[in-house]
Amino acid sequence: MDPVSALERVAYLLERELAETHRVKAFRKAARRLGTLQPTELEDHISAGTLATLPDVGPRTAAVASAAASGTTPPYLAEIEDRAQFPLVEGGETVRSWLRGDLHAHSDWSDGGSPIREMAEVAIAAGHSYLALTDHSPRLTVARGLSAERLRQQLEAVANLNAELAPFHILTGIEVDILEDGTLDQDADLLAELDVVVASVHSKLRMDATAMTRRMVTAIADPHVDVLGHCTGRLILGGRGTRPESQFDAEIVFEACRRFDVAVEVNSRPERRDPPTRLLDLADEMGCLFAIDTDAHAPGQLDFLDHGCERVQRQGIARERIVNALGLDDLLAWTATPAS
Repeated sequence: MDPVSALERVAYLLERELAETHRVKAFRKAARRLGTLQPTELEDHISAGTLATLPDVGPRTAAVASAAASGTTPPYLAEIEDRAQFPLVEGGETVRSWLRGDLHAHSDWSDGGSPIREMAEVAIAAGHSYLALTDHSPRLTVARGLSAERLRQQLEAVANLNAELAPFHILTGIEVDILEDGTLDQDADLLAELDVVVASVHSKLRMDATAMTRRMVTAIADPHVDVLGHCTGRLILGGRGTRPESQFDAEIVFEACRRFDVAVEVNSRPERRDPPTRLLDLADEMGCLFAIDTDAHAPGQLDFLDHGCERVQRQGIARERIVNALGLDDLLAWTATPAS
C-alpha cells in the first residue's frame, strides 16, 4: 500500500468509528498534501525523515506514510483494521443485503468532508447501485447550504460524474430544511428536477408540539418530498452533546407520511438513532414506508447502515416497505410518482 492510500485508509476507518473530526481531518489533509508531491519529492522526504516538516503533515501521519513506503503495514493502521473486521453492530446482515443504495449523504459542497467522487467510489466499493447526494439547502448557513445557483452547478457536476461512473448512479437530491411554516427551503421548480428530496427540521426544534405537528405535516404534504429526515432531531451522544426530541403528534405525522407516500427515515447515525424505538414501532404499525439512511458526512460513515439495518431487522419490517431496497429504476419511478 502506498503512503497516500495508507493515510486515506486510516481516515476512512476513523470515520467509520465516528472518531473525533480533528483526527480524521489530519489524515485526510496529510493524504492530500502528499498526493500533490512528485514521486521523487516524496521519496526524498521519506529518506531524509522530513515528512513532518511539510504543511498538513504531523508526526503520526508521517509515521504511517513512512511505514507504508517501506512496504510494511503501519502499526496504527493494523490496529484499526483489526477492529474493522466486524460489522459496526451485529444483527442486521439480512436487511443490509437487501439495500441497493443510500438516500441521504453529504459532500464537501455543504458540510461533508469529502468530494462527491470519493463518496461515490466508496459506495461503489460497498456494492451499492446508487447514492443520493443530499447536501443542505441555503437557510442552513452553518452547513454551507446550497443556493439555487450552487445546486444547479452541482447538478451539472453530478451529470458529468454519472457519465464516468455508470452503471452506478449518483441520485441528484437535497436535504431541504423545513421552515417554521412548513414550507421548503428551496425553489419548487428546482426541487421538481431532483431525484430525491429529504425534508428535515433543523431550526426551532423546541417549538410547541401543535405547531411542530402542523409544520411537519405541511412539509410532508408537499408533492416534492420523498423522505422525512431524522424526525425527532434528537442527539443521544457524540461531540455535539445531547439534545432532546422535538415534540409533535407522531400518529398525525406518520399518518401523513403514509397518506402522501413519504418514507420515514431510519437515520443510522449512532448519535441520532432516529426515530426512537417507540416511534419506529408506531410508524411500523401504521404501515409507513422506510428509508434506511446513513446521513453520511464522510466516506467511512457510509458503513453506518449497519446501525439502521440492525434496528429494522429487530423490528421485523418487511423488505417491500424499505424504499432503498428497490432497484434504481423502481426507486426513481417511486420518487417521481406523486401520492394519489
